Amino acid sequence: MTMATAKTPSKVISMPREELNTARQMHQALVMHFLEGLTQAQIADRLGVSHATVNRLIKRGRQLGLVEIKIKSPVEPLVEMEERLVALGGISRAVVVPTVSENKLTALQAVGEAAARLLLETIADGDTICITGGKGVSAVVAGLHGPHELDVEITPVTGLVQGKHYTDVNHVGALMAERLGGRAYQIHAPLFADDAAERAMLMKMRSVSDVFAKARAARIGVVGIGSILSDDSSYYDLHPSSGTDRDAIGKSGAYCELLAHLLDREGRVCDYALNRALVSLTLDEFSQIPMKIGVAAGPNKAGPILSVMKGGHLDTLVTDEATAMRIIDMAAAEGGR
Repeated sequence: MTMATAKTPSKVISMPREELNTARQMHQALVMHFLEGLTQAQIADRLGVSHATVNRLIKRGRQLGLVEIKIKSPVEPLVEMEERLVALGGISRAVVVPTVSENKLTALQAVGEAAARLLLETIADGDTICITGGKGVSAVVAGLHGPHELDVEITPVTGLVQGKHYTDVNHVGALMAERLGGRAYQIHAPLFADDAAERAMLMKMRSVSDVFAKARAARIGVVGIGSILSDDSSYYDLHPSSGTDRDAIGKSGAYCELLAHLLDREGRVCDYALNRALVSLTLDEFSQIPMKIGVAAGPNKAGPILSVMKGGHLDTLVTDEATAMRIIDMAAAEGGR
């Protein structure tokens, strides 16, 4: 809602009659234009002056500071929160949606729909979009109400984990391509190799290297941000031994996960064995993608999001209001220590 007020010029009593008449006309023109919504032609008829005179009165009134415009909007708090997130550093854009429910899945659904709208506003024919698996990216796909008819390609940015539908990046990519009307490329290699040597061998395979070459050339990346410290963390669905390896994960200083890389509180890649066995783009390679969108929601994601922001791994963050406020509060608390 836009509100405008027209101020009457001060000291009108001491004005000469001609100036007083002009000031009165100016006030009337401003009121009729900004408060009553009349066109300049309608105002000219009412005042008995020319259209050009009305234009000059309105222009001069604004130059004199006689009009104040205030914009009141229900999304104003969200916009302010987005600005505060960007001010923390590490991202150039934030999209914050209202927290519609304390239920984490409901909140993630709203965030996924917002990220889907952003994606549809951004992509164009000929684009390649690289993605991870995960609940966040799956929520984006669910929000792509379609079908659409876009000439785009979807490619994995990590290897494959079979089992749950949201961890299967090939499944998520195929659904995204179907909803957008594009084409999906599949990866035929596991997310984790047995060790760094096997990882190097897999990365050299033609079928694997071709997919990751497409991922490196993508214009847009859409990824989830993982929490590894909560009991419901999806990270432990990715590798059979990770759940029994929590002591080693803790000793590595790991705090969150991005592209299955374990990161510390400052967003740096941890010295951890599974990090060296990842069949995936490195975070340095991922950083070269022009637009990188991170999607996450829920109180357990605030710390991981802040860490990823500190590492400067994303351009755009899409989250919900409650999570955004927690990120801001955590950053303020850290700044005060």
